[in-house]
Amino acid sequence: MPRSRGATSLEPTNDTRVSPVRTALAALLVVAGIAWVIYYTVAVVGDGRPARVADLGSWNFLIGFGLIFLGLGLAAHPSTPLGRGRGVVVGMLGCFLLGLIWIVVYYVTNQDLSIPLIRDLGNYNLLVGIGFMAVGFVYATRWE
Repeated sequence: MPRSRGATSLEPTNDTRVSPVRTALAALLVVAGIAWVIYYTVAVVGDGRPARVADLGSWNFLIGFGLIFLGLGLAAHPSTPLGRGRGVVVGMLGCFLLGLIWIVVYYVTNQDLSIPLIRDLGNYNLLVGIGFMAVGFVYATRWE
């Protein structure tokens, strides 16, 4: 059957396929970043061991959150589920809301130092919240 001009095919093309490598790498970076931040906050901050990790100090937070932001930014590519269709809206709004909630929690609990990560980050909490919002803008550029 001949196809008319402008007709779209339901067959997958190169630009509509999901890349399992990119998707897995993005997920791995996010999980590794979360694990790094949790490990540093729970295990290293208290007793200072291992010394090599403890010597990095606040750079550990940059490593952890940098991995998270890099993974989320990598997931915004159209070859991943979050980088197409409704996934873009979910990623964009999710990052915006997570950044906003992070900043609000920091301001509300500023006097109450019972949340270890918020306490350890101090004013860098603002950078983390703004970082999540910046990743949300990466998703916003993919929205059609």
